[in-house]
Amino acid sequence: MMALLLLFVIVLHLVTLAMLFIAIMEKSWWAWGEIETSDLWHNCMFDNATQTWLCSSRTETDWLQAVQALMILGVVFSSISFLVFLGQLFTMSKGGLFYLTGLCQIVAGMSVFAAALIYTFQHQDILQDARELTLGKFGFCFIMAWACVPLLMLSGVLYVHLRKRA
Repeated sequence: MMALLLLFVIVLHLVTLAMLFIAIMEKSWWAWGEIETSDLWHNCMFDNATQTWLCSSRTETDWLQAVQALMILGVVFSSISFLVFLGQLFTMSKGGLFYLTGLCQIVAGMSVFAAALIYTFQHQDILQDARELTLGKFGFCFIMAWACVPLLMLSGVLYVHLRKRA
């Protein structure tokens, strides 16, 4: 049973980490249909003539920099958490708990939560240089960031309760 829980937590951690990377790197935190998007780093428009995305750097506001920093912190803490877990898995004595791993995951979850919350309430200031906001909507990367929050918290709690068996 514990081996199955261990496998579940590892898969959950890796899936969540992949989702975080995608949420940071893809270009869809805000979308105006299928041809224009905005992410944490660029404003992009699809050029039908060349069939490519044309992207320009964003005008950075304090709110945008806060979201960028918190999302990167989320990835860093989740990555550190996984490395700490692997280290603890091979060095910790039998019966030990993965407190540090769980704590890092919970901090990653809180960091992503803060970033998504700031973007939710400050997207008008963040997107001030972009087109009319009423014509757009939150993109899939924004939704993916929100989905990472409970997954990070869940894996953090599971790590705290996970005991090393062998």
